[in-house]
Amino acid sequence: MKTYQAVYPVELMCQLLGVSPSGYYAWCRRQPSARSQADQGRRERIKAIHAWSDGTYGVPRILEELRGEGLRISGKRVARLMRQERLQGVSRRPRVKTTRREVAAAPAADVVRRDFTATAPNQLWVADITWVPPGLVSSTWRWCWMRSAA
Repeated sequence: MKTYQAVYPVELMCQLLGVSPSGYYAWCRRQPSARSQADQGRRERIKAIHAWSDGTYGVPRILEELRGEGLRISGKRVARLMRQERLQGVSRRPRVKTTRREVAAAPAADVVRRDFTATAPNQLWVADITWVPPGLVSSTWRWCWMRSAA
């Protein structure tokens, strides 16, 4: 309402929102609650820990640091405060990237002509595991699977 106070009268906005003007003005003069004041202090400490870790610590490690300092706080509260400050830890997990062909690129030649039947072993080897990360599947398993497809 403060944003639109110069454009619309406060009484009209209060009527539309279903609040009393005296309640709105009382809310404007009210001091922040004890919880929001505590959150502000914890936000500052979380930012300090995150900066100390060069931006690598996420919720679990920051929570461990805070509890090590004797502060009683939940993980969900730490997550909420970090989200409000737009802080994020670094994940070591590799992200799965799929290959996307360019629209203008020509598709690969269909050497098999969609006929996947083979008259003898080792004539036709077909596989499509391009989305699987290389370290995830052992070469032995891949060899056995491709061999059985023939």
